[in-house]
Amino acid sequence: MIHVVAVITAKPGQRAAVLEAFKANVPAVLAEQGCIEYQAVVDAKGLPPSKGSLGDDTFMVVEKWASLADLQAHGASAHMQAYAARTKELLANRVIHVLEPV
Repeated sequence: MIHVVAVITAKPGQRAAVLEAFKANVPAVLAEQGCIEYQAVVDAKGLPPSKGSLGDDTFMVVEKWASLADLQAHGASAHMQAYAARTKELLANRVIHVLEPV
């Protein structure tokens, strides 16, 4: 199994727009071969900001894939290419961690 944690930072005030595009793409991703989990997460409400807080412009995408080949096919898919094009001008930074269990 492959785990992915992507840290996505939108340009100031653009996180909602990026998340809207993300949510529209989720059904296509979940239908992909090998997709086990794919969801966006933000800071939990009701907690004071801390050193580990994401803040108002950042969210994480938590993913699980059955294999590295499935993840690679995901990255090359037409719907992911369209999502990237749709959000390109809205993003300030993107860091993707691809991990495997030990």
